[in-house]
Amino acid sequence: MTEPRRARVRAPELTGRGWLNTGGHRLTLAELRGKIVVLDFWTFCCINCLHVLDELRPLEEKYADVLVVIGVHSPKFEHEKDPEALAAAVQRYGVAHPVLDDPELTTWQQYAAKAWPTLAVVDPAGHLVASMAGEGHAEGLARLVDELIATHEATGALHRGDGPYVPPAEVSTALRFPGKAVPLDRGFLVSDTARHSIVQLAEDGETIVRRIGTGARGRQDGPPDVATFSEPQGLCLVPPHVAEVVGYDLVVADTVNHLLRGVRLDSGEVRTVAGSGRPWRSAGDQPHDARAADLSSPWDVAWYADLVIVAMAGIHQLWWFDPVRRTAGGYAGTNVEALRDGPLPDVWLAQPSGLAVDGERLWLADSETSSLRWIEDGVLHTAVGQGLFDFGHVDGPAGQALFQHPLGVSALPDGSVLVADTYNGAIRRYDPATRMVSTVASGLAEPSDVVLAADGAVVVVESAAHRLTQLAPGALDASVAGARRRSERPPTELAPGEITLDVIFTPAPGQKLDESLGPPSRLVVSASPPELLQDGAGESTSLSRTLVLSASVPTGVLQVVAQAATCDADAEHAACHLTRQDWGVPVRVVDGGPTRLPLVLRGLAG
Repeated sequence: MTEPRRARVRAPELTGRGWLNTGGHRLTLAELRGKIVVLDFWTFCCINCLHVLDELRPLEEKYADVLVVIGVHSPKFEHEKDPEALAAAVQRYGVAHPVLDDPELTTWQQYAAKAWPTLAVVDPAGHLVASMAGEGHAEGLARLVDELIATHEATGALHRGDGPYVPPAEVSTALRFPGKAVPLDRGFLVSDTARHSIVQLAEDGETIVRRIGTGARGRQDGPPDVATFSEPQGLCLVPPHVAEVVGYDLVVADTVNHLLRGVRLDSGEVRTVAGSGRPWRSAGDQPHDARAADLSSPWDVAWYADLVIVAMAGIHQLWWFDPVRRTAGGYAGTNVEALRDGPLPDVWLAQPSGLAVDGERLWLADSETSSLRWIEDGVLHTAVGQGLFDFGHVDGPAGQALFQHPLGVSALPDGSVLVADTYNGAIRRYDPATRMVSTVASGLAEPSDVVLAADGAVVVVESAAHRLTQLAPGALDASVAGARRRSERPPTELAPGEITLDVIFTPAPGQKLDESLGPPSRLVVSASPPELLQDGAGESTSLSRTLVLSASVPTGVLQVVAQAATCDADAEHAACHLTRQDWGVPVRVVDGGPTRLPLVLRGLAG
């Protein structure tokens, strides 16, 4: 049976404040005619967006003469609207394609994007042919590109040749976007994230003693001049008695490789100690064998309760890793990206990115909810933070205080906690005794971690300044105030009462839904505040569901998690694929509003 012909939709023009990676040239879709264009709607705070950058790299290399990827940066946080911060992020994450700066979400709205990340595909004739949200689209995207090549090369519309990417000038600094640090008796160990290595610094925090890793992106084990990492972040020294048993002293969160690596400090030898190297894709049972487990962007590590606790930023969870038994598993979080306290593991986290231990308490910086949280006696609590879309720079009582995407945390001997309030460029202090928040340093360039040196000095990893910075004596007594802000992402208007949630999914060319292991799809729905959703919360295998919205809750956020499993059709050894997306949809409940909420997981245009 022949499929009905779909109406062709002209792709909207690319509109924004400016361009990066084009040598200053403002691109238009007309100039890109003849190429297959993939628009990647992203924001640099979003871990899932960073995953998609990594998924696209092999496709950009394979189809270099026909495919042009355009990053459309559509910011969530206020800091992400800063053009200098965006330029730094493009270099930090090695983005090797043109990027449109879209601070007012103009192009985002023209393409009806509702999630970070979203991909839109434009054919060589300038028509929008597909859109897809979330991760796991690489294989399907490759099939679509092959199909478009065959179609448009036959008509002569496809033009092969170089794309419009112009690389930025090389910058020479001792460190390049360092991520995390741990103090030594003499000096520091620092993850030199954008140079894919671990650096030992002398006590002055500047002099390089040695570098572990070649500096090239990779996942090779071996001695320090052979080993490779990929954007490492968190570092954790294990206790000496454990190090003697396991044969390494340092655990490294090798973030983009989705691995934990062990480093023996006397020799610099590196070995993989946890992770299969495959990114986590499903909520199914995970093997407890640490080397077989699929991890997802481990961002920080800390020794707590005789285990290494891992901030698994990519799936909004904490995991545990036992280096002696060589096992690993889930510790806290359900994969729902939101803020909910309570007994472990059934809590909600949002991209946990910093960990610190203070006696019986494990402190964590939960970056996407701009919150400081802690675990004690198996229960998660929130000290500061209000939700996914509330952020700012406000000191005072913890209930009113606000952070903006913090990435690091450190416990002080007096019981207070320092927070690397990254997007506010500040170091903040929370006192659990008084439940008050103060600012002790400001004007920093994206501080990503804060540690106490062996002599008691407070040292900040000032990531976007490519250095470690020591705070002046007396800084912990300072106080600088700021302003409250809220995400300006346009809300979706919906009617009170019954509405239909439809997650749209069309398998990629040459694929079909995979029912070999049961239902191929999964849908989880919740709301913040919970009172917004009178009915329809929970999990099911259908991608369509009736929700009931309360007329007495005017605004809130619908949290929707959807995934669909596919396999290659008509193949003897069919490969399996999983596509997944988390949506946090800000909604406004209004009389007469729409009664249907469509969310595209993968769909055709027209």
